Amino acid sequence: MKLILTLLSVLPVVLAVPAKRATAPTVAIASPSATIIGSTSSSIDTFNGIPFAQPPVGSLRLKPPQAINSSLGTVTATGIPMACPQLFFSDSTSDLPSGILGIILDLPIFQEITDAGEDCLTLNVIRPAGTTAASKLPVLFWIFGGGFELGSTLMYDGASLVADSVTQGKPVIFVAVNYRVGGFGFMAGKEILADGSSNLGLLDQRLGLEWVADNIAAFGGDPTKVTIWGESAGAISVLDQMILYDGDITYNGEPLFRAAIMDSGSIVPADPVDGTKGQAIYDTVVANAGCASATSTLECLRGLDYSAFLSAANSVPGILSYSSVALSYLPRPDGTVLTASPDVLVAEGKYAKVPFIIGDQEDEGTIFALFQSNITTTAEIVSYLSQYFFQDATIAELTALVNTYPDSSIDGSPFNTLILNEWYPQFKRLAAILGDLVFTLTRRSFLTTVSTEVPTWSYLASYDYGTPILGTFHGSDLLQVFYGILPNYASAAIHNYYFSFVYTMNPNNGSSYMNWPQWTTANELMQFYATGAILTTDDFRSSSYDWINTNIASLHI
Repeated sequence: MKLILTLLSVLPVVLAVPAKRATAPTVAIASPSATIIGSTSSSIDTFNGIPFAQPPVGSLRLKPPQAINSSLGTVTATGIPMACPQLFFSDSTSDLPSGILGIILDLPIFQEITDAGEDCLTLNVIRPAGTTAASKLPVLFWIFGGGFELGSTLMYDGASLVADSVTQGKPVIFVAVNYRVGGFGFMAGKEILADGSSNLGLLDQRLGLEWVADNIAAFGGDPTKVTIWGESAGAISVLDQMILYDGDITYNGEPLFRAAIMDSGSIVPADPVDGTKGQAIYDTVVANAGCASATSTLECLRGLDYSAFLSAANSVPGILSYSSVALSYLPRPDGTVLTASPDVLVAEGKYAKVPFIIGDQEDEGTIFALFQSNITTTAEIVSYLSQYFFQDATIAELTALVNTYPDSSIDGSPFNTLILNEWYPQFKRLAAILGDLVFTLTRRSFLTTVSTEVPTWSYLASYDYGTPILGTFHGSDLLQVFYGILPNYASAAIHNYYFSFVYTMNPNNGSSYMNWPQWTTANELMQFYATGAILTTDDFRSSSYDWINTNIASLHI
């Protein structure tokens, strides 16, 4: 625990912008025409804040991203890129367990960002110094997480990742994309649907991938060897990029990516953009914006000044709140970008058939169950799920689901901790349910559906076992997997597997660690601990999985 807190405290140093060298690295790109000037530090070239779309401001607010159609001239890409507008939580946290709040708020994703605004559609490129256009290195395209409400590229400096890839003899180019979040990127409602302006954050990501296809070769990358990678909402976005336009990932006749990595996220079944919940969010924003009486409420929102629209868009519940992962903003089917709910598209085979790695933290649900301490009975869990999550499910159905989880403090998440860590009478049970529904068991459902068609590898992370209340909680892998700065087996092994996968689309090729079998071989997970790993059969909580898999049509949020 002390090690985790110490490392979290030094993240601002890790994220610091490298100093420029005397001769700055310079790259000329063609689409759009620009000369990009970066910086170099510790044998790593960094190009921050490269525009890839027109600023989504004024009449382009709440509109699909538009490619840049004029020369950018010289872009000095050495500063800290602006984040897109954020939806910060505002719940009282004074009654959370001692020490837990500090751990959560020190994670990168929950750091408050002050430098945010609408002109934010940029990406960062990080490469080994000395890379030239002839290098043709594989590309790792990072999509950040944050519940589709928070996050930015400035939180994720890939320099240490690229440096480790060089050390391991598998150098990569790292690209991180900014995309609109919250009400700026995932507004719902019938007005949004009629305007053709839904799922804007996903379209931002897609335009970023198209920029990579057009320009990464000039930086020394190979546009035919792109792996998309994300964590949390970023992992869900990876799945969504696989199913956008019914799985069509071609651009100028070539696929935009050839492989994928999903850390904590995949299928999120969702109601349509113009469904009841999405419309309620839109109507709330409109009312708080003072636009309810406008002839066109959407044009009224576009006409607000930035602060007024930000305030209105953030008038709905955020992710660290009582409503938890019953998100106000998330990708929703619109008939065009997402033609149906992700679970339906995957079942119909409408997804890009690329190899992928997917996995979860063992205790995904603990941080999302911290704010519901008034829930003390089975009936109250059922009522909570019915009111906030699954309005199409009956009380009888949700009762059956909840009853697949033992009503005992010995069970639940954090798992394998016996009577410990029961923050309130139903905490461990609710944490298990939320983690399984949003992450762990929906992952298994996804794998079951697709693993006979594409090569897949899966994992379960248990390397933070023993963290009070939280266990190996959602987001705790950012230190291990993204930064790799904890000096243990998990950090080293996962980097080794991932770089091998980026190079060969198989984590075992060139790896010096134990063989990681494809999931379909025996439905086995690689379970990572701080000091080693074991193979574990992916059959835990089977009764809960069977219920979820059978009733997934009732579990759209």
